[in-house]
Amino acid sequence: MRASAFLLPAVVVAVVAAASSVFIVDERQKALVLQFGQIVKVQEDPGLGFKLPFLQEVVRYDDRILSRDLEPLEITPSDDRRLVVDAFARYRIADVEQFRQAVGGGGEDTAARRLDSILRAETREVLGSVSSNDILSTDRAALMLRIRNGAIAEARGLGLQVVDVRLKRTDLPPENLNATYERMKAEREREAADEIARGNEAALRVRAQADRTVVELVSESQRQAEITRGEADAERNAIFAESFGADPEFFEFYRSMTAYARALRPGNSTMVLSPDNEFFNYLKSDTGASSE
Repeated sequence: MRASAFLLPAVVVAVVAAASSVFIVDERQKALVLQFGQIVKVQEDPGLGFKLPFLQEVVRYDDRILSRDLEPLEITPSDDRRLVVDAFARYRIADVEQFRQAVGGGGEDTAARRLDSILRAETREVLGSVSSNDILSTDRAALMLRIRNGAIAEARGLGLQVVDVRLKRTDLPPENLNATYERMKAEREREAADEIARGNEAALRVRAQADRTVVELVSESQRQAEITRGEADAERNAIFAESFGADPEFFEFYRSMTAYARALRPGNSTMVLSPDNEFFNYLKSDTGASSE
């Protein structure tokens, strides 16, 4: 009984010791075996690992590609037009031993904050050396490549490998939006005023040409009308002259009748004439003065 009383605790301790000496590394992880805070073993391959129970501990780090979003960063390009840039980076822990030495017990959070500082500094340096038009253009892959290449060397000191850096969004600061909007509005209004002025100028040219064409057409029509009227009057006078020469008495009669028709109209002025006046010759006789 006394032997079994000592044997059971010993078995339990042995099982616990054996269990604590074995650890498993997932395929998505890398592991370090530490003893009193010092690295004694690096376990990068997935599978079982062994350590001294109670004396050594295992620290695991993510072996996958990680993503890090930067806080919005205000930069000043070479043309002094301030911009707010949102960026993100993709990275991985390439050297887990160097990573541990660089960040200590802070782990991945500490490394991410230090990587933020590196990326922010590289972003300011690269984007500050070009104009805002280069940053806002769609062809800015070269700028992102420069930021990544600049961050790679510094991140290597943390045991990190920077895989990619991307600019998500590039905007004007809120205080500059209204000024930019007003400037764009003024430019559009100026362009609209120029278009209106050019339209009015073209309208004046068309209107002047139309007025000139109207004057020319009216003048030509009046000239043709006067020519036609003159020819008609000449033809009429020729007919009258011919008629007068053929029968002078009939012509005299016709002229007197025309004079009566024009003079004796309702509303005409009153005429006081002697009954013996020659004006009434054809009212007395159809032969006029020859009847006497």
